[in-house]
Amino acid sequence: MFKEMISKKNPLHLKCLNHISVQCRSVEESINFYCNVLGFVSIRRPSSFDFDGAWLFNYGIGIHLIKSEDLDGLPEVGQINPKDRHISFQCESMETAEKKLREMKIEFVNGQVVEGGIAVDQLFFHDPDGLMIEVCNCENIPVVALDDDGDAI
Repeated sequence: MFKEMISKKNPLHLKCLNHISVQCRSVEESINFYCNVLGFVSIRRPSSFDFDGAWLFNYGIGIHLIKSEDLDGLPEVGQINPKDRHISFQCESMETAEKKLREMKIEFVNGQVVEGGIAVDQLFFHDPDGLMIEVCNCENIPVVALDDDGDAI
């Protein structure tokens, strides 16, 4: 039922998320963070680009780092706000993820969402340029499709 509903709601015939782009102050610092903290690997980027950047890949998605031309326009790395814009990654072990963040001295905050007695644990932290990253065990909450009126199918 869920797959049928999704196929009807796909006017552009999309297949998957390909990549996200992230503006950064320092391409090298961002490569270090995304590779050494989040486990991405550098991949070849088209040589025809006339701006500084890098392409990274893992988990079936790409991250395209783009050196910002307006460094003042980037967010400051400030207070961690779980309601801020973010990208989220599921992890195998929340305990291991938290331990590794502590070892790397990366500031984070814990969160938890409970739905129908099922808990999802969350860790929120920033990349070097203030983009919020979430690590969670989100697979704990089942995906429930809603009809056009917002009722569960």
